[in-house]
Amino acid sequence: MRRTAVSSILAVIAFTLIFGLAYPLAMTGISQLAFPGEADGSRVKVNGKVVGSSLIGQSFSRPVVGKNGKPVLDEEGEEVLAPDKRYFQPRPSQSGYAANTTFFSNSGPNSVEEREAVRENLAAYIKLEKPYDESLTREDVPVDAITMSGSGVDPEISEANAQIQAHRIAAVRKLSLAKVEDLISAHTHGRFVGIFGEPGVNVLQLNLALDEEAPIR
Repeated sequence: MRRTAVSSILAVIAFTLIFGLAYPLAMTGISQLAFPGEADGSRVKVNGKVVGSSLIGQSFSRPVVGKNGKPVLDEEGEEVLAPDKRYFQPRPSQSGYAANTTFFSNSGPNSVEEREAVRENLAAYIKLEKPYDESLTREDVPVDAITMSGSGVDPEISEANAQIQAHRIAAVRKLSLAKVEDLISAHTHGRFVGIFGEPGVNVLQLNLALDEEAPIR
């Protein structure tokens, strides 16, 4: 029995050292050598400062300012935010784009709560975009513009979504629509290995390109 106990303890120690220490260190070392950017989270930097990750969606919003010139607060004392019209907007997020608590609503297609949430998202999208494109109808809105992804922090939007938002961006940034569409094309990624998924537009990278093309004063 003693021999069995000693063998068990040695096995636990050995497997702990191999799979709990040696293997993670080896994988970390290999990834740092082969894919240093991806291993560090695909961080995006501007002038040496980290502004986000190309793999994680984030909010592009501004505080709502009241008639008194001060930010409007909600019932919990938090600032009320609205989409920043100067930037392309990401997909809706259940987690408020919190990368450390990614989740989704888990509501099915028959859920009344989910149906109401989609209706609210659709109404908000039309309200934001239609003033810049009078021909826009509810039927034109792509599904990714009003639904959440599984993670809640999808960094990309569809080409159709970006094309609709391009009208607003062109007007607010005082750029030609053709120029904005060129920027969209430059930041659109194709299907994985040419067959999987759909082309997507990276929102953070596109917005950074916008700031470079038409800096905000």
